[in-house]
Amino acid sequence: MTMRATWFAVLVSLCAAGCMVGPNYRRPDAPTPASWGELTPSAPPAGRSDVVPNGIPSAWWTTFDDALLTSLVSRTVQANLTLKQAEARVREARALRRIAGADLWPQVQASGSYTRERASKNGISGGLAGQSFNLYQAGFDANWEVDVFGGNRRAVEAADASVEAAEEERDAVLVSLMGEVGVEYVTYRSLQQRLALAHQNVDAQQGTLDLTRRLFNAGLAPELDVQRAAAQVATTAATIPLLEQQAAQAMHTLGVLVAELPMALEQELAAVAPIPKPPPHVEIGLPSELLLRRPDVARSERQLAAQTAEIGVATRDLFPRFFISGAASLQSVRGSDFFDWQSRLLSLGPSVSWPIFEGGRIRANIALQNETQQELIAAYEGVVLQAFQDVEDALVGFSREQSTRAQLQDAVRANERAADLARRLYGQGLTDFLTVLVAEQSVFTSQDTLAQTERDVALQLVALYKAVGGGWEAPPAIAQAAS
Repeated sequence: MTMRATWFAVLVSLCAAGCMVGPNYRRPDAPTPASWGELTPSAPPAGRSDVVPNGIPSAWWTTFDDALLTSLVSRTVQANLTLKQAEARVREARALRRIAGADLWPQVQASGSYTRERASKNGISGGLAGQSFNLYQAGFDANWEVDVFGGNRRAVEAADASVEAAEEERDAVLVSLMGEVGVEYVTYRSLQQRLALAHQNVDAQQGTLDLTRRLFNAGLAPELDVQRAAAQVATTAATIPLLEQQAAQAMHTLGVLVAELPMALEQELAAVAPIPKPPPHVEIGLPSELLLRRPDVARSERQLAAQTAEIGVATRDLFPRFFISGAASLQSVRGSDFFDWQSRLLSLGPSVSWPIFEGGRIRANIALQNETQQELIAAYEGVVLQAFQDVEDALVGFSREQSTRAQLQDAVRANERAADLARRLYGQGLTDFLTVLVAEQSVFTSQDTLAQTERDVALQLVALYKAVGGGWEAPPAIAQAAS
């Protein structure tokens, strides 16, 4: 017993004082700008949103003050199938972490058996030569790897980082889905507005066509004017089917995002509503906060941490592995003596295994893990740069689209006035019909372009909120579903 206790104490001491093979992880340094380059320091003109580099962009969809948009985002969080897959992957990673952690503990098994044997008369069988007998056995055996060089601990470290990476992946999916809901909803509302404008212009152009026919019948206008007016009505009406198709497709996409059939939202979205308008103030946070808020950046960093630990797992194979094995059982050739104290069988002792020749497999695996780490370092640096680019792109897009919108609003007012004047002058015979055609076409074109620009302003704001990683922390349902 003294020798066994000594071996046990030595191996436990080795485990306690053992090193951790492989590199210790350190987060790579990432360049961070002091301020947003595309953020104008002066206040914007009246009627435009002011983007401020402070605050926390959380539930951004509520800033549009659209109850249906808020409802669609909430239902997406609760039911979206892509999000459910991401939540399942979090639970998978947590289960793998428990599997990795199990190697740190002794593995204990119970066994029992009964056999009827006959000893060989001509073999080595002691005093049982040629005899038949029963053998009863039952007991426990245990095996524990003493993690001297930290390979198992590195595996747990990698599993911990993988769990965190899966959680960040879930949050990245959430940010992406919320952005997709916002994009599809804004697109749908803009198509409704464009359809309404198309119908409105068809009605106005139809009135002009009726006027030209009356003038033609009175001998005051040539047939050429009638045909031109008819062609313009047909041309404008021809834009309607495509807009209806695109609106239906956006509605279908929204239905699937909330895990419903494509036509499930038909009644809910039937009423025409305005394009969601940005709030007066938009909070985007500081550049120094971006790397902490973007789930895709955090996911990439956690994947790098997991891979760094995998180098230690691979390096462990260069060193010996120590085990403590033991067994305690009862063994008897007679069932009546099975539970007798003298039937006990005990064993306890250390063992060691050390690969001597593997044909270069171990060092090749270490090289593989190192190169994979270098790949992930480059990937992390790329994700960081892409994050800052996304914000700067969205900032300049949001600013320029608002400028375009202001110019188009002036253009629409001027074109509407010009078209009204052209119709009156034509009715009085003071101008030719070509002036009316050009004026009406300019009205429709500028109105449709303004509707698209109002859509793009809202879409650029959605892209900006998505770029700064806003929204993933808002819905409490996510944390509850993954726990």
